[in-house]
Amino acid sequence: MKMYILLKNTIPDKLVPVIAAHASLACYKKYEADENMIKWINTVFKKVVCVVDESEFETFKTEPNSVLLTESALDNQEVCLVFCPREEYPKRFKFLKMWSPQNLSI
Repeated sequence: MKMYILLKNTIPDKLVPVIAAHASLACYKKYEADENMIKWINTVFKKVVCVVDESEFETFKTEPNSVLLTESALDNQEVCLVFCPREEYPKRFKFLKMWSPQNLSI
């Protein structure tokens, strides 16, 4: 059981932690009475943060039980989709790329 958080690949690295945190909380608040959410919050609490391009993002917007987030620092652009935890996801979720920082310079 896990919560998927999908971020657009155009999001600056410095905003990703905040957006992912907001996503997790927004999803919890929307689905806090959902049976899967209750089980997840009280057991595994696993989250998977992935990166998608614009086309993939639009495709995943059709999946049920999700929350769409915008970011005020980016002119209220749509930036993230987060999905209520569940035991099984459609197969296409397994092929998503995990997010990792793109700007590795310090």
